[in-house]
Amino acid sequence: MKKGIRFLMAGLLCLGLFPAVVGAQATFDQGALIKPIDKPVKLVFIPKVVHPWYDVVRAGAEKAAAEFKERGITVEVRFDAPPVADISEHLKKIEANISARPDGLAIACLDPATNTQLINDAVNAGLNVITFDTDAPQSLRPLYVGHANNFQDGYDLGEYLAKAIGGKGKVGILSGSLTAPNHVERVNGFKKAMENYKDIQIVFEQPDNDDLQKAVDLTESALQANPDLNGIFCCNASNPIGAAQAIKNAGKVGQVHIVGMDDLPETLQFIKDGVIDVVKAQRQWDIGYWSVVYMVAKVQGHTIPKEHATGSQFLTKDDLK
Repeated sequence: MKKGIRFLMAGLLCLGLFPAVVGAQATFDQGALIKPIDKPVKLVFIPKVVHPWYDVVRAGAEKAAAEFKERGITVEVRFDAPPVADISEHLKKIEANISARPDGLAIACLDPATNTQLINDAVNAGLNVITFDTDAPQSLRPLYVGHANNFQDGYDLGEYLAKAIGGKGKVGILSGSLTAPNHVERVNGFKKAMENYKDIQIVFEQPDNDDLQKAVDLTESALQANPDLNGIFCCNASNPIGAAQAIKNAGKVGQVHIVGMDDLPETLQFIKDGVIDVVKAQRQWDIGYWSVVYMVAKVQGHTIPKEHATGSQFLTKDDLK
């Protein structure tokens, strides 16, 4: 008898009739969790400072917005950066935009220690907040979009510079902003690489605060104090350009080797001209693009990752056309 019942149930399952016999099964439509968007989505990016590097981030963000428009979703993207890399001015920008309650807020952290509390306040107030470019990993932010291996970048560039100068000589560091975690990590990575070379001496280390002219001035001063300088490590997008201008003006191209970060047009030209040896370039276009994609996804109710790593790559003269 039991065997017959089993055969009957198997037959009903094959015919798709079993639920009707035993009663309707409970269902849950996960698609119902996704909210339709029927009004413009307003997104704000707060960079660390007004800088051409973020123009490429903006281009990626605007491309993502254009793709959403093709799908019938209007996304308005606005960048609101302080004119200089100043912690208090940066905090004012964050506070003002939290008060405005946009649909998404992306923050590049200039000082994670002070940014964390504001980010937490915004998240607890129900705002859609992410970090980009530089993170505040101890905050409640649900997502960071950017390059996370800054220590390795500094280490790799240190190894490259050491080989370029034959493993001995005098080098200097333009250290960017002292509170920016990506700058600090790159400098630490560079110093770690220098520990492998007992005949290389670090003779100066100065912050340029992402200011190109200050990078020029600091390099000129370093050359006056150290006429036998062999190399300079640059930790952000501005200071390789500033260092290169100073080295070129001093007539020391080929005598002082420069390694640094990112691929601004001026940097690429200096690489092509042989003034800068190498950079590690980030994918900041991707940072802007994916930041918009994820903030809109959060508005819709989609799940998002905790981190989207965008990476970096070496660029030398051989890589350029």
